[in-house]
Amino acid sequence: MFSSQIKSVHFVGIGGTGMAAAAAAMQEKGFHVTGSDQNVYEPMASFLAGKKITAMNGYDEKNLSHKPDLVVIGNAISRGNPEAEFILDHKLHYCSLPELLKEFFIRGKRSIVVSGTHGKTTTTSLLAWVFEHNGLNPSFFIGGIPNNFSQGARFTDSEWFIIEGDEYDTAFFDKRSKFIHYQPEIAIVNNLEFDHADIFENLDAIKKSFSHFIRLVPRNGLLLGNGDDANLAPLLNVTHCPVKKFGLGENNSVQAFNLRFGPTATEFEIPSFKFHLNLIGELNVRNALAVVAASKHCGLSNKQIQSAFDTFKGIKRRMEVRGIAGGVTIVDDFGHHPTAIRETLRALRIKYPAQKIWAIFEPRSNTTRRKVFQDELASSFADADAVVISEVARLEQLAPDERLNPEKLMQDLNAAKKNAAYLPDADSIVAHVSKSVQGGDVICIFSNGGFGGIHGKLLGRLGKK
Repeated sequence: MFSSQIKSVHFVGIGGTGMAAAAAAMQEKGFHVTGSDQNVYEPMASFLAGKKITAMNGYDEKNLSHKPDLVVIGNAISRGNPEAEFILDHKLHYCSLPELLKEFFIRGKRSIVVSGTHGKTTTTSLLAWVFEHNGLNPSFFIGGIPNNFSQGARFTDSEWFIIEGDEYDTAFFDKRSKFIHYQPEIAIVNNLEFDHADIFENLDAIKKSFSHFIRLVPRNGLLLGNGDDANLAPLLNVTHCPVKKFGLGENNSVQAFNLRFGPTATEFEIPSFKFHLNLIGELNVRNALAVVAASKHCGLSNKQIQSAFDTFKGIKRRMEVRGIAGGVTIVDDFGHHPTAIRETLRALRIKYPAQKIWAIFEPRSNTTRRKVFQDELASSFADADAVVISEVARLEQLAPDERLNPEKLMQDLNAAKKNAAYLPDADSIVAHVSKSVQGGDVICIFSNGGFGGIHGKLLGRLGKK
């Protein structure tokens, strides 16, 4: 499949950030690249146009009439897609994006894979910046846009490849987790919780997938695991490779202590060195600690790591201030799991100790649409003063006994003395919030999608108050 005969590559679902980045990199390697998608949104539309890659609009068998040598099928593509069906009918060579990355970009490199339920994007971005800042010119592949790089993926001739290792499945034809393909020399596991209820039956199923990933670390590699995480603990008892635990507890070989949380920065110490981080909250201390452990293992000094921390600018959609209008601060966050929501709100409470904090949440992930986190979701808003939940996405696609129950969620929030509302869409939420929000308030919008352009709509409406 990956022979030297390959001259042309077609990407089905080219509009995804990872797919678009890989398509551009394949073109730079000299392949003839084509692609298709239902809709290509910004910023990837401009990115592809700038690389002179045409994204055919819509999926159609005609898009494959030139019979490309290899087709990369995105993990959003399912059976019934006309291009997927044509590929199978005509027995074209096809692979997933993780397989493509493995064979064309990772093989032969020193791969550092960052995994875990929470903090993957921040940890991968911070680690990539530490390496970049210190002249190591790493390749990286990240599920977000780090502000230091302005792109989520880059491919260089460096020996280092730093990649976010997602446990979500690879493609409709490969139900293994994506990170199975990434050949980890160093594997970081930040934490382990139940997530992705659409593909994992329970926590044990997720543990099994992570154990498969851990099994891939070579004897001359390193497994770095959060030593404070009870779910992860049994998976770290392996003998096939070196294991190092990081965390806040005393049983960790890389331990952070003397944590100090400020409104714009955080400090923590390891023996003989104090780190200063321009990120807030305990979760980011743990993310940074994983970066410290990995970077020191790869030969960087504490001072080199701190120098990079000083200039790290964060990530888009991770506690990102989108604007201030009418004295109201609008924050955008990708959080879509109760733990992520809770930790973000905790961090915002440190940053804005006296302000009223609004949490607006769109339950659109395949897990939060379901009732698996019914109780945890209500308690995750503890640090918010007011909560607005939008209508649960695609509710009709779930059996009634599987769905998140919005009425119960409202009852639980009201019982916790929260000012709570359940509204159908972005426009009704903007109208509701605009009536009672005051100058000085902070609104944090949680969504892993576009949420009907709510950020811009709120800024526009509040700017006219």
